[in-house]
Amino acid sequence: MIRALSSCLRHRFAGTAFELQVIVAFGIMVGGLLLFGAIAEDVLEGESHQFDETLLLALRQAGDTSDPIGPAWLQFAMGDMTSLGGYAVLTLIVVLSTLYLLLEHRIRTALLLVCSIISGTLLISLLKLGFDRPRPDLVDHLTHASSSSFPSGHAASSALVYLTLGLLLAQAESHKRLKVFLIASAMFISILVGCSRVYLGVHWPSDVVAGWGFGAAWAILWWLIARYVRTQS
Repeated sequence: MIRALSSCLRHRFAGTAFELQVIVAFGIMVGGLLLFGAIAEDVLEGESHQFDETLLLALRQAGDTSDPIGPAWLQFAMGDMTSLGGYAVLTLIVVLSTLYLLLEHRIRTALLLVCSIISGTLLISLLKLGFDRPRPDLVDHLTHASSSSFPSGHAASSALVYLTLGLLLAQAESHKRLKVFLIASAMFISILVGCSRVYLGVHWPSDVVAGWGFGAAWAILWWLIARYVRTQS
């Protein structure tokens, strides 16, 4: 009887934990989309310029908008960080991750990963075309940038790719500490990438925050889809 009661309690709390995870994930997804929408509205109405300009100028030496604050090595480090959100690096990571999943015979997970990344990347490109916000001209650009500014493609894509991979890896782990570590690492990398874009002067801060919001929301949306597909099988 004790064994049966213990098994029943484990099943009950496991179901509760699952429901709580889904509710929290859904809340974060909605929050990310609302954050993106709020910033997009401010951008269209021109209300974000004061915040953007103040922060961009705070990251440059007074009287010289071509000289960023901090030691010389920091600029080179930020250049390295920003490459982690570049399409070449992200594409390589996604391809290798997909091949790994296929070798592990996790075909459905590999398909969901590819669909999430491709759909998210296409939507980011469409949003850039739709808003067509100019890049910052307040400070010198310290790295190459060509497309429109809003939302930040590096911030959105890095949040989308790294968080999606972090959630997938965490899903396969049984230890809670490792789950937290994987998701926190994914978030940390995307934050570094976004901050590097502002430091290098190629994005307004609002571009980056909106990119984080969209990328995180899109990653969680596909994580929820993956969980639903798994429960139906």
